[in-house]
Amino acid sequence: MARIMIVDDDMNTCQSLTTALSKEGHQVFEAHSGKEALERIRSQEVDLAVIDLMMPGMNGLEFFQTLKALRPEVISIMISAQATVEVAVSAIKSGIYDFITKPFRLGEFKKAITKALEAQSLLIENRRLRQALREKASFSKIIGKSPAFVQILDLVSKVAPTRSTVLLSGGSGTGKEIIAEAIHFASHRGEGPLVKINCGALTETLLESELFGHEKGAFTGAHQQRMGRFEKANGGTLFLDEIGEMSLGMQVKLLRVLQDGCFERVGSSRTIQVDVRIIAATNRDLEKDVKEKRFRQDLFYRLNVITIDIPPLRERIEDIPLLAAYFLNKYTELNTKNILSFSQEVHQVLSNYPWPGNVRELENIVERAVSLCQTQNIELSDLPPRLTDSPYAGSHLMIPIGISLDEIEQSVLEKTLMKTKGDKKAAARLLGISLSSLYNKLNRKESSTG
Repeated sequence: MARIMIVDDDMNTCQSLTTALSKEGHQVFEAHSGKEALERIRSQEVDLAVIDLMMPGMNGLEFFQTLKALRPEVISIMISAQATVEVAVSAIKSGIYDFITKPFRLGEFKKAITKALEAQSLLIENRRLRQALREKASFSKIIGKSPAFVQILDLVSKVAPTRSTVLLSGGSGTGKEIIAEAIHFASHRGEGPLVKINCGALTETLLESELFGHEKGAFTGAHQQRMGRFEKANGGTLFLDEIGEMSLGMQVKLLRVLQDGCFERVGSSRTIQVDVRIIAATNRDLEKDVKEKRFRQDLFYRLNVITIDIPPLRERIEDIPLLAAYFLNKYTELNTKNILSFSQEVHQVLSNYPWPGNVRELENIVERAVSLCQTQNIELSDLPPRLTDSPYAGSHLMIPIGISLDEIEQSVLEKTLMKTKGDKKAAARLLGISLSSLYNKLNRKESSTG
């Protein structure tokens, strides 16, 4: 059963087609003008539309163009007693599935309906499969198993199918761009364009031209008309990286696009309407910038519909081995090298290092190590000095012959806590025990010395 709308100003045609399709088990709605059909389509779910070409006020082709914008998933058949071959061809090119000339037999009409619904079913299935492949591909670059990162993945999965604006916050190199890509490709806009721009890399004048485009002669050097990033992203997603670096003047112009979806090219008075989803990213504290009048409060609230905070790598210790292995595989393939893994000492250094440059720094370190490595394992000698120098390199514990196991355990606990500067959670991770086990061991030590 399908939901079918008949749009025809001829009452007899509407009633005849409604009766025939209802007998086939379809749910049929009637509209006797393009305007009435649009009013119903905004509140009524429809699978297929049968549209008469010649109608007063709004003809069939005009109605179809509006329908396609509002409900692109609806498949349409056009009927007419007055159309020429040229009109029929033009309708098919514009997206009409089939064109039937009046008068027609009901059997012919029913066959056309069946074929159209079958084609729509295949189209929906193909879209579903492409969507599933896009989602799988988009999440393949996101590596992590830490609780904080699992929460981010869950939020990305929930946010992606919506139209909501997303604000990504986190330090440089935490992976904001990869998260933005995952949201786009896992969304219904995944087949549309993903356009990126770094707002902090351009002056205000250049940024305005890049975002909105310009007309020929709009300023010195504008030798030809140029389309801006908003136009290029129409039907897709625009990723505004480092949004916190945007000037207050540009913030006003961006706010208008977020509110109305329209803008003018530099040097033009013609308004351009676009359908673009915004994903913004920043490493700044925008709430603080709002208080200090460096960022507009109204724009902040427009961007801050859904915020995803990406933690620094030093707070995702569990993810470091996974990321390092991913980058090792990536760069051994690119460099056609046979490097199997990291030595235990290297793993320890990577886990201890605070990673001020986050995931990007880790990737650079692994790429460098792969380039320098001459064996099948990455060794300490393949790492840069800033990682191998104290206090990040692994310490060695000298154990004299004859020392008891209890004393060895206590010495290991002391050295590990010194290494982590008293951070018991980090110490427990390094020792491979639970935090409660660590506390029990420390309590036993205090009891025995007391």
